[in-house]
Parts: sequence; structure tokens; C-alpha cells
Amino acid sequence: MDGDTPEEVLAEFKERRFGGWGILQLTAGTGLAVYAVWAGLLMPGFRRVPLKLQVPYLPASRKQVCNVMTLLKGRSGSIADLGSGDGRIVLEAYNQGFSPAVGYELNPWLVRLAYFHAWRRGHHGNVSYLQKDLWKVSLADCKNVTVFLAPSVLPLLQEKLLAELPEDALVVSGRFPFTSWTAREVQGEGADRAWAYDIQAQRQRAVPPRPAGGSLSS
Repeated sequence: MDGDTPEEVLAEFKERRFGGWGILQLTAGTGLAVYAVWAGLLMPGFRRVPLKLQVPYLPASRKQVCNVMTLLKGRSGSIADLGSGDGRIVLEAYNQGFSPAVGYELNPWLVRLAYFHAWRRGHHGNVSYLQKDLWKVSLADCKNVTVFLAPSVLPLLQEKLLAELPEDALVVSGRFPFTSWTAREVQGEGADRAWAYDIQAQRQRAVPPRPAGGSLSS
């Protein structure tokens, strides 16, 4: 078997009839392969994050990236992608003139993958991908923020964004909206949809109005 050519092995595989035990072995092997990918690429870093804050990696589609960039049209300055995955949002933002363009990603393998994509497109050194927990990163200097995160995480992230972002910041969320915020603009349909939010407007809505004619003193 060790000396067989790939063509011979493939022919044998096609001709072989699998019984119940063979099918079980094939299924188990496939499952182990999937688990190996998860353990190697997706799991590192998750052990240090509470379960409710963990966000699985799912790359943005070309249409999703396009919708995000449309919502950012006319903006400039710095941009931060929270949970940047393979780095495609950061790269496209840099191409559109945003600088510095930074991605924050806890998974070290995805950080390496993002830097590989940047190198392949000739942008090594122009963009940054930092292996940091987004919950521990200061956003005080971020003028533009993009997120592609799970709905369960967004309410907690909303509190962080309101507390730290500058008054003129814009937040763009892909796939899922901030349900308690009011978007200034929506782009796309279905799973490709993206929402843009002015932080100043969200802070104004979050402040309860004073009673008309009321007194603040007791």
C-alpha cells in the first residue's frame, strides 16, 4: 500500500464498498479532522474568555465588506475592527484611505493569517493586527469601528462603545444590529446587511430627559 501511486489509491477507494463499520470509521475520521481545525485555528485564546463573550470565526463575504465600506464612505482617520478574523475588513479600509487601520483578534492563528493576506497584497507594514482581547482594549482614540460579532455579545459591547468612543465616532455592525440603538443608515439585505450608528446620537438617546418644569433640588 505504501508504494501505491495516488491514482491507484484513488481507484481502490472508488471501487471499495464500505460496510457499516467502514462508514463509522470514515465518519469518525472526518469528525476528528474537523475538530483538529477547530482546536488549531479557532479554539486558541477562547480558554481565557468567558463563554458568553466567545465569538466563533466566520469570515465576511465580499458583499458584506462592500456594504461596510459603503457606510463608511466620506469618513476618514483611524479605524479599528473588533474581532478582525482574517483581516479582510482592515485591508479594505486601508485601501479606502483609513489610517491607522488596526484589527484586534485574540486568536493567534487568525492574526498570522491576516498578516499573510496583508503581505500577499503588498500592505505588510501598512496595517496592524494585534493579538488582544477586545474587551481589554481602549477605544478612546477610535474614530471608526467595525464589528462582525454574535448577537449575544453586542449588548455588552454596546456599553463599552458608549463609555469609551469619542463623540464623533461611527460604529458599523455587520450581520447583526445593536437592537437597542437606532441606525442612521442601513446597507444591504439579509445576511449581508450592515448598520451604521453615530455614537453622539446614541448617547443623547441614552440620557433620560428632565421633567418639564421640574426641580433638581429637594
